[in-house]
Amino acid sequence: MRNVFTICGKELRAYFTSPVAYLLMGLFGLIFGFFFYSATAYFVMAGMRAQMSGQAQPMSVNDFVIAPLLGNASVVGLFLIPLISMRLFAEEKRSGTIELLMTSPISDWEIILGKWLGAMCMYLSILALSAVNVGVLFIWSKPDWRPILTGFLGLILQGGTVLAIGGFLSSLTKNQIIAGASTFTVCLLLWVLSWVSSYNEAPWAQAIAYCSILTHFEPFSKGIIDTKDLVYYASAIFLGLFLTARSLDSMRWRA
Repeated sequence: MRNVFTICGKELRAYFTSPVAYLLMGLFGLIFGFFFYSATAYFVMAGMRAQMSGQAQPMSVNDFVIAPLLGNASVVGLFLIPLISMRLFAEEKRSGTIELLMTSPISDWEIILGKWLGAMCMYLSILALSAVNVGVLFIWSKPDWRPILTGFLGLILQGGTVLAIGGFLSSLTKNQIIAGASTFTVCLLLWVLSWVSSYNEAPWAQAIAYCSILTHFEPFSKGIIDTKDLVYYASAIFLGLFLTARSLDSMRWRA
């Protein structure tokens, strides 16, 4: 595992020694901050209207603020995560260092896991910005922390899935733009597959909807942990990493 952590550290340093990390963190912080302000402002306004109308029903911070925020963070991640994964192997191939990496005394799986973990650490650094915003809510209110942790677990699993897919697509090209665009296209398709079940209840439509990332993230955003969702994300991550291993193996054969 030492080789894995060595590659992970190398990848993480590569992000933070370039403008990539700071640009992505700035963009995410700006967008999520706007969502946070809008959600809290709506919550306050709705609460004032409820008091003026004489409604005694308490409003839930989790339902009106945190759940929409986590859903928005999931959508933003769909756009930003391909920008993290696009350089994993494409940059190595473009600069010519992929040959040195593959001829070193390190297995393909150590390379893949190290790069994937490095990208995950970068993603977690970005996601930490949203945790700061959510943490502010505990100063003025008392939200239930369990659905919050569950929602962040869903974001982490979804991010790991997109990064695994992005790593595979990055291993197929030397161009980072192509890698990022193809990752976004594939993940957007996996996102909208859930729409099929809204207008068709046939078994094949339900099977297609089951493959959607959104279908399996929604329970997490509501504070629900279901085994089938954990199995889905674990299987998707493994499939992405496995395909990346086969891609590197084919590169050895072509060489």
